[in-house]
Amino acid sequence: MLDTKLEIEPARIKLNMENWQHQANPWKKETERAWIEVNVENLRHNVQALKQAMQPGCELMAVVKAEAYGHGGDFIAAQLNQMGVTSFAVATIEEGIKLRKNGIRGDILILGYTGAQGARELFEYDLTQTLISLEYAKALNEQGFAIKAHLKIDTGMHRLGIASEDIFSAAAVFFMENLHICGMFTHLCCADSRQPDDVAFTKRQIRRFYSLVKALEKNGIRAPKLHIQSSYGLLNYPTLSCDYVRVGIAMYGVLSSPKDETALKLDLRPVLSLKSRIVLIREVKKGECVGYGRSFQAKRKTRIGIASIGYADGVPRNLSNGRGMAWVNGKAAPIIGRVCMDQLALDITDIGHVSVGGVVTLIGAGCGGGSAPSVAASSGSISNELLSRMGARLPVVAT
Repeated sequence: MLDTKLEIEPARIKLNMENWQHQANPWKKETERAWIEVNVENLRHNVQALKQAMQPGCELMAVVKAEAYGHGGDFIAAQLNQMGVTSFAVATIEEGIKLRKNGIRGDILILGYTGAQGARELFEYDLTQTLISLEYAKALNEQGFAIKAHLKIDTGMHRLGIASEDIFSAAAVFFMENLHICGMFTHLCCADSRQPDDVAFTKRQIRRFYSLVKALEKNGIRAPKLHIQSSYGLLNYPTLSCDYVRVGIAMYGVLSSPKDETALKLDLRPVLSLKSRIVLIREVKKGECVGYGRSFQAKRKTRIGIASIGYADGVPRNLSNGRGMAWVNGKAAPIIGRVCMDQLALDITDIGHVSVGGVVTLIGAGCGGGSAPSVAASSGSISNELLSRMGARLPVVAT
């Protein structure tokens, strides 16, 4: 059996902290087109609120995949490091390497698949890989590099992981000489729901996971660090006692949907605002059309403002023609015509004085804008998708 006290050789790279300057505002605040604002104090507040809600001895694992849900991965991770967070989760090896190259300290767990040929980089950058099957574990082990890993257990979601009833396969992974199993986890597929059937299913998932843990222990395999809860797992099942909670969307201060109800009510504060500027103001006559396909026809003389932001920046195209709103001078302005790749048009007729260069807020609860959950709901989606699809070309401004 693999000695679980095995110490992994330190990463063979020099973590150059100078690659990331820990400063209050690492980006130029004055932007001409569109940008994301990140409220660092709200992030700090959320981290503390979530930590206080966890069971004693449990550690926050910050999920910073997809550019930290659109908030700027390197920047958010650096801020979290300064706040004392030392456990992170990403989706890909590329995301993990990028964090390391920007000086992020602590454990970085890759939640998704990494080809076995990436074993050398996993070792060199001191990354922890999720084992998604017995066959995959064998392939990774055969590469000959000492790899830190967490074993994924499928308790009913049927996505990644070894089936919870397959005790033989789960146990076999612990005997692979090049894999140091330092964690084991599952994912609750409907923890966000308070419907009785979903609650019952979630509880079955939890029982299946702990049954496997007990079966392994009966076979002489001491359980590594365990984690079951993600954001909704904590908010709806706060009494579960594990070693980590993987916190993503809640850490950024929002829920997935405005209709979501949770057992635990925390004072979570939105971290992100999405803003742009009015670059042109014009009037169109009654009966004239605006945008592609002439999908908007003015029913009156209409004053429109063109904002320099579009679907390539993460604004859903299906917010076109009045389904979506933006806020100018603290007042709601309907999106008219189709959202374009780089621009959109707003009806500012009833807003009063608006100047070229004026700020447009598309997401920004509490600052004259719509919350991410409400904007996502208007587009038929959830906050997680809306935020993570923010275009990479948007600069991030710390406030």
